[in-house]
Amino acid sequence: MAQDRTVETQTLELPDVDLVHDVRGPLPTADGRPPLLMIGQPMCADGFAALAAEFPDRTVVTYDPRGLGRSTTRRDGRVDQNPVDQAADLHALVEHLGAGPVDLFASSGGAVTALTWAATHPEDLVTVVAHEPPAMWALPDAEAVARASAEVAAAYAERGFGAGMAAFIGLTSWQGEFTDEYFAQPLPDPAQFGLPTEDDGSRDDPLLSERSATVTSTRPDVVALNTGTPPIVLGVGEETGDAITGRTTRGVAAELGITVTTFPGGHGGFASAEGPWPGKSVEFGARLAEVLAGDPSM
Repeated sequence: MAQDRTVETQTLELPDVDLVHDVRGPLPTADGRPPLLMIGQPMCADGFAALAAEFPDRTVVTYDPRGLGRSTTRRDGRVDQNPVDQAADLHALVEHLGAGPVDLFASSGGAVTALTWAATHPEDLVTVVAHEPPAMWALPDAEAVARASAEVAAAYAERGFGAGMAAFIGLTSWQGEFTDEYFAQPLPDPAQFGLPTEDDGSRDDPLLSERSATVTSTRPDVVALNTGTPPIVLGVGEETGDAITGRTTRGVAAELGITVTTFPGGHGGFASAEGPWPGKSVEFGARLAEVLAGDPSM
């Protein structure tokens, strides 16, 4: 049963970034099991609060990726989000915690980082659960996806957050390959999703701007991942269907020669049922516990 625990917030000062992270439970762990690290991108640590609460018997670590949330202090002179940099950050974080290797649950862009990290520093990781990585390179219609993504970027650049996010929702909701039928339809109206129709002038959103362009294009070292160390689990939501992140997950799984593992809900299935984007955190946590215990069947 989920229960509240004290959260200890710490800051790891690296040469070019300060990484803020939260630790729930003791380090080293009380029972000798590895800590459970949860990562996302562009989502920060707060997005994992409900899922972390489903593991009261595990030490859970969450963090804000460089340049996001509480980790905005950067000394590298950049604003982009790069999975290679984030993988190096996470390697440093595990060394700092002194409690590795860790179990890893990674969502969305965080799952792209997870695959890069597993290929470059496999010694840091016990089991990697990569949930719906948006690995556009793994799709047969990658060129059409790039065109659709460019439409989202253009909507954001020209009309601001509401228009860009509405276009993004349209892209991520589309089922199947991106055909002429997709491009023939008008971009969604922000109002239909309760999004702002006025442009506030900002263009630095980490999801809609070019700052995260390398996230969807980064291809990990598949040969390194195929060694089986650490074991990789590719997760997909039972409600995702043939939406783009379901298709990318299956594409990556095919590259690795493994089957996908089904989780409750959709892309954000680990979120709280009471949140703005309702998920199934209780059921998701139970499923994740099974998978980490070595039962990826279903």
